[in-house]
Amino acid sequence: MKTKTQIETQLRRKTNPELVKTIIEAKKGEKWLEVAGILSSPRVKKINVNLDKKSSGKDEGEVIVVPGKVLSEGEISKKIKVVAFSFSEKAKEKIEKAKGETWTILEEIKKNPEGKGIKIIQ
Repeated sequence: MKTKTQIETQLRRKTNPELVKTIIEAKKGEKWLEVAGILSSPRVKKINVNLDKKSSGKDEGEVIVVPGKVLSEGEISKKIKVVAFSFSEKAKEKIEKAKGETWTILEEIKKNPEGKGIKIIQ
């Protein structure tokens, strides 16, 4: 796991204002520090996850955190809450069709600053 100093150094290179704000907020919480470390990494190391990875072995009602983008490959049948930096349009539609929820990481940090009940997918 990266230190706050390493995250701060990598943060200086970021130009996306939403990404910068998300990393700054994530650095504040101990549970969210791992997410901040992943988001501050170079773009080629970003995590893109398909829906089929999300639905396998997950409990209904679980909060899944993806420090990257959720893509629409695969199907989802369980009602889960997916928190990610961004979603493809089709992925968002599929999650909502399965009665799940889609939130951005920044929204979830403001709602749950301690990071209770989250599971980070890498």
